[in-house]
Parts: sequence; structure tokens; C-alpha cells
Amino acid sequence: MDVVVIETRPLGDRSYLVHDGEVALVIDPQRDTDRMEAAAAEADVRITHVAETHLHNDYLTGGLILARAHGAEYLISANDDVGFEHTPIADGGTVQVGRLTVQAVATPGHTHHHLSYVVSDGEQQAVFSGGSLLYGSVGRTDLVSDADTEDLTHAQYSSVRRLAAEARPAAALYPTHGFGSFCSSGPASSVRSSTIAEQQETNHAFTDADEDHFVRELINNLTAYPSYYAHMAPANRQGPGPAELAVPESVDPVELSRRLAEGEWVVDLRHRVAFASSHLQGSVSFEYGRGSSFTAYLGWVLPWNQKMTLVGSEEDVEKAIRDLSRIGIDSPDAALGTEPSALAPGTAVVHYPRVDWAEMLHGRGAGDVVLDVRRTDEYDAGHLAGAVNIPLHELLARMAEIPAGTVWVHCATGYRSGVAASLLQRAGRQVVHVDARYGPS
Repeated sequence: MDVVVIETRPLGDRSYLVHDGEVALVIDPQRDTDRMEAAAAEADVRITHVAETHLHNDYLTGGLILARAHGAEYLISANDDVGFEHTPIADGGTVQVGRLTVQAVATPGHTHHHLSYVVSDGEQQAVFSGGSLLYGSVGRTDLVSDADTEDLTHAQYSSVRRLAAEARPAAALYPTHGFGSFCSSGPASSVRSSTIAEQQETNHAFTDADEDHFVRELINNLTAYPSYYAHMAPANRQGPGPAELAVPESVDPVELSRRLAEGEWVVDLRHRVAFASSHLQGSVSFEYGRGSSFTAYLGWVLPWNQKMTLVGSEEDVEKAIRDLSRIGIDSPDAALGTEPSALAPGTAVVHYPRVDWAEMLHGRGAGDVVLDVRRTDEYDAGHLAGAVNIPLHELLARMAEIPAGTVWVHCATGYRSGVAASLLQRAGRQVVHVDARYGPS
């Protein structure tokens, strides 16, 4: 048995190609299936089976696309109601993938009908746990409904024990979530690999012997999650089609100026430092880059399914189109280039100040406002006296709550406050971007 990991860092997820050297099972593929196709081609294996651990809330699946392309069996929980042809599989069900035996194990908690898969070649064993058992924690349990959260958290506690009982202690563990995904909960670890035995020793879902305490603690520590999640499971239930990943022809300057003047969403992908110093009036900053959580925050903050134009280098635009396709934001337009004045000569080029914490603490005027755009739980854990807290994902709807005066906006690292500063300026506010890690002294 060989396991090929396909990592989707912007969303904090992993997909897997599991094969015996000839045929392969794909688990929890993302919508941009060309990466999985390339992995299968490199391993020189045929994809005969595709399996979902659950109907995903944080991304659109590529499972149906792959299954149809390869004539593969598409394994989905027999209890999930989906609108396409598939192979139902239930707790204890097994399938043979070449020399690999795949057993489904019911592990409710992240969703009601969640399945994990125990795969064996007779010697090695691997567990694909989806949003059940993660490295250091478990998948969050509040995505179905508030009314179901407590019951699902109890189920999650039981499910990890059931999974450990079905697998050998030395079995390698391969979760889908937990690498920065908002689908994880609690103290998810950043380790790169683990086993069932290691998790039994270190994961709080195992080490907390009091189930009621575990349930209370997990629920109390759940934080906000992106609003676009509401659109993912319904789309996955219907079966997403292929993504259009080609970079479109660049929007001409006159048209880009018109879009800005009419208030359409024009998203600048450049680094927030470059944006602050020079950008098109009316554009907003969503810095594209490694570790920026670009996809999650753009999908969370901007109104869903409205016309959008991406501004930036061809490389960044191409990558951003791919990333956004994974959450159902399809075929955005593009204005290719990194010099604002050349992209839309008819639109004013503007800027705003960037400062560090020392400048913020000592440079504010008496009537200025400090806006903290971190999540409420972050604010409650410690904040600057007098700061107004409006989490970034609530900012567009709550602009009217911000008092008059110049707004000095900060977050934990500078990324979210960069987005917020651009939204505030677009709304006509005087703004100063505190671009530094949170740490007033």
C-alpha cells in the first residue's frame, strides 16, 4: 500500500490517493481534480474507486468528476441523500481495491453520517478519518445545526474510540481536516503525521476520561467559521461540475474604471504593503500568498455570488482562480498587471498609512477610533482598552456602528486588518492600517 498526499494548504485540507501499484482509491478529492490526475499518472495507477468521508462543508468535492472520468465506483454513506449515481456504503461495509481491503466505519460527530475508512494490504493498515479523529483534536461538531451540536459532540467522543477499536495501534492516521481548516476544533496539532497509538496518548478526545467535560470544553471553545460553508454541503449533495481554471482575457481599462465607479467588487491580490501605498480607489485588498487564508476570508467577508474582478499578476490571478473554484466562486474576471495607474487610468490612485504598534499607541488623536477586527474569542482573551471589536467577517454589515473619526484598525498579524482597512476606505472612512502582530505594550 502506498499513500500519496494531495495537500490543499489554503483551506487546511488533505486528499489522498491510496494504491497497490496498479489500482487506486481516491479519498476526499478537491474540485480541481487535475492534481489527483497528475498523482495517479505519476504513480502509473488506475483510479477504480473514489470515496467521501462526508458531505464536506468547507469545499466542493471533485469526487463525482473523478468517478465519471474514470468509470470508478463512487462510495458515499448509504445514509446521505445525494442527487447523482453512486455506490452506497454503510458501517462495516467492505470493498476490494486491487490488493487493498477497504472497510467503512461509522464515525458520526462532524456530520451525522460521517464514515472513516480502514484500509489494509494484509500487513500495513491506514485509517482515513476525514473530519472525525484529527491530529490533536477532532472535527468541529457545530456545522449541522445548533440543535444537533451537543449530540454530535457526544457522538464524536464515542466515534474516535470506535475507530481506535477497529484499527491497529500502529495504523497510520490520515485525516482530511486539521491543517488550518476551520472544520477542525480544539487544539488541533501541526504535526505532519501520526498513528492511532500516538493519538490515544496525546489527543484530548482520548485523554479526557470525562465525556461530559470533553463535550462542554469542545463546545465552549468552538469559534466562528466562514459563512460560505452554508453553500458547500448543498452543492456537494447535488454533485459539483468541473471548475473552469483558465485565466480570462484582461478587462480593459475603461471597463475596469466603470466597475469601480459602480461599486463592483474589484479585488487586489498584491501584498498589503503594496496595496496600502498605491491602489485603485474602490478596490479592496485580499493579499494572495502562502499562509494568507485568502480563500477562506474572501469567501467569508464579501457578499456571496456577486460579480468580481481579480487584479494582480497573471501568476497570482491564475492561482486565485483555482483556489476560489474550490469554494464555488467560479469564473471571476481579471485585470492583469501590478501597476494600478496603468490598469484603470480613469480612476484615482489612493493610499493610506501603515504603522506599527508603537506608532499606533503614541500617534492617535483624541477623537480617533481603535477598531479590533479579530474574532470575539480573540478579543475576549485580551484587547486594548477602549477598542471597538467588530470581527472582520461582520464588518460590511456593521460599518454604521463604528464611531466617527479616523479609524486605526488592527488584528492579530496585519492580514485581516489589511482587508478591513481597504473596506473602510472604500466606504469613505479615514483609515490607518496597524500592520503588525498583536502585542500592545
